[in-house]
Amino acid sequence: MKQIPLHGLVFMLFLISISCSKTEAPLPYGPTPSENQMRWQEMEYYAFIHFSLNTYTDQSWGFGDEDVSLFNPEKLDTRQWARICKEAGMKGIIVTAKHHCGFCLWPTETTEYSVKNAPWKDGKGDVIRELADACKEYGLKLGIYVSPWDRNNPEYGKPEYITIFRNQIKEVLSNYGDVFEIWFDGANGGTGYYGGANENRKIDRTTYYDWQPTYKMIRELQPNIVIWNDGGDRADLRWVGTEGGWVGETNWCLLNSTDEVPFEMLHYGVENGNAWVPGEVNTSIRPEWFYHPSEDTKVKTLPQLMDTYYNSIGRNATFLLNFPIRPNGLIDERDEKAALDLAEAVKEAFAVNLVVNAKAEASNVRGNSRKFGAANAIDSDKNTYWTTDDEVKTASLTIDFGEIKSFNRFMAQEYIRLGQRVKSFTIEAMVDGEWKELDKQTTIGYNRILRFPTVEATKLRLNITDSKACPLISNIGVYDAPQILTPPKVIREQSGNVKIIPADQESEIYYTLDGSEPTSGSIKYTSPIETGDGKVDVRAIAYDPSNRKSSQISGERFDIARKTWNILSTEDKKVYAVIDGDIASVWNQPRDKKIPVDLLIDMGKEENLTGFKYHPNQSPWGPGIITDYQFFVSSDNKKWKLVSEDEFSNIKNNPLWQTKNFGPIKARYFKFSALKNTEGNDNVGYGEVDVITK
Repeated sequence: MKQIPLHGLVFMLFLISISCSKTEAPLPYGPTPSENQMRWQEMEYYAFIHFSLNTYTDQSWGFGDEDVSLFNPEKLDTRQWARICKEAGMKGIIVTAKHHCGFCLWPTETTEYSVKNAPWKDGKGDVIRELADACKEYGLKLGIYVSPWDRNNPEYGKPEYITIFRNQIKEVLSNYGDVFEIWFDGANGGTGYYGGANENRKIDRTTYYDWQPTYKMIRELQPNIVIWNDGGDRADLRWVGTEGGWVGETNWCLLNSTDEVPFEMLHYGVENGNAWVPGEVNTSIRPEWFYHPSEDTKVKTLPQLMDTYYNSIGRNATFLLNFPIRPNGLIDERDEKAALDLAEAVKEAFAVNLVVNAKAEASNVRGNSRKFGAANAIDSDKNTYWTTDDEVKTASLTIDFGEIKSFNRFMAQEYIRLGQRVKSFTIEAMVDGEWKELDKQTTIGYNRILRFPTVEATKLRLNITDSKACPLISNIGVYDAPQILTPPKVIREQSGNVKIIPADQESEIYYTLDGSEPTSGSIKYTSPIETGDGKVDVRAIAYDPSNRKSSQISGERFDIARKTWNILSTEDKKVYAVIDGDIASVWNQPRDKKIPVDLLIDMGKEENLTGFKYHPNQSPWGPGIITDYQFFVSSDNKKWKLVSEDEFSNIKNNPLWQTKNFGPIKARYFKFSALKNTEGNDNVGYGEVDVITK
């Protein structure tokens, strides 16, 4: 064999390098993110802070007539907020500088309804200034929420208010340094104080705020900002249609440039949309956004928060988690623990990427160039990627671990600077010499994480089964996440018996009935528990005897049993789903009934009532969620007394338990009358209805 001279070999390598360098990157496909959107996307996880006069009135939405003197947080410490967020792995904080009641957390010149007239710091305080300084100290980015709706301002609903609103935005974007995101929402026009008018005002949300000049001003004041808005002209980011903590498994970063979009488009994006508008998943660490003492036992569990993590960051969105500030001005220690537990669990789940030191091969590499080779997908560099020739839209990439590995998580990222491309993919594992399909999914986007039962395999294969253009995969991760025990579900059936439902069949369940903390030494659950007719406070855990680990505690405080209750307003037996104890079983009024419609219940005997509870149907498709209601009571089903009439604030976005209290009154019958729903039609639905007794 003739040997090539050294200088000839060097020249050949030089030619190869020139050939490789001439392999050009793919052209962008479809809409692509701006630099501001990319910086935001890479933050992934940040905090919401809800703090206002609502904090002191136990309300969800204030009416604008709440007394300014209520605002006096004696221990307010924004450094505590920033420290907790930093330790929780968050990258920024968005604060409710002004919520719907109109109260401003900074000393604005636009209204007297602000901290400048509160007793806190003798009117010299500025929550936004203190938070901006705390964020800077802890290396966090600052975001601002300014409600477009203002139930205090006398000009709301009139053209003059738009100037006031823009001046408020100008103040918060001019005086506190860099702001990474400004947050608006679509809540608007309803009953309020409005400077003493005490009336219902309506606006056309598509035209009233005249968003485009406002957006222009915002971007001039803060060139690096992103705008979140679900109430009108297309902004930089989109709501995902729910505050439940999840976005669709299919999630395109695209929308069409139209004003109003249905739930389906918000939740899943639009495959062929003409604008890059990625999704942000916003949810609270408790059921509600503002602090309520009754929710101290309702802080989301670690499994719930991990589910939200996987259903937001793991589905091509960002995760915005809310902390309701206590009246003393601090984040509650229970909320802090939950957030830090989540941070630790995420760290443990993704501590070891099994692709490190593995080998990768692809079915096609663009121009056969190492510049776009399979190794780029496992090098942990977001700026390199594996891609194929332009005409290749289906391809596979195989990772060889070199030995048997156990894993249960898969992560993939597209190089979205050139557009979102992948339409469908599968992952397979080489188990005992044969390929086994682990999952089959649709979109990837900036980040996609899949969960599946633990498998032991020597290889993993990603198959791109459909793509808009040649796929670009920048990173792949494979992990073996530890199991997290899920707390059991606790319900009380109409019979009065308590049923505890485990999340898996392998763990054991232990419980208490007096509100005390259960342990593996408590009563073991084997069958439904007879608890009599009175109140009961159930606490339960799942326990794994193999490693002696317990889940977090789940629990419910139940009022009187409902076994003597009869529903008189309909003969449809399915209606008893509303008092069966399970919020997942639902019933809707017949569509031929026109609002207002009544749910009439005979409790079987006289009770001393102090309130009632309503849980809506949570289905995303026509749930018939009640927004406005009247609640009547009677001792004889003839003479009725109206004891409560109100609205369920924010129930459309947060369809959870709604509790309304009233003065003690004895009654045997009650009538829950639906006056209005979120859909603007006659559909009325229920998950559960219950009463509160003295």
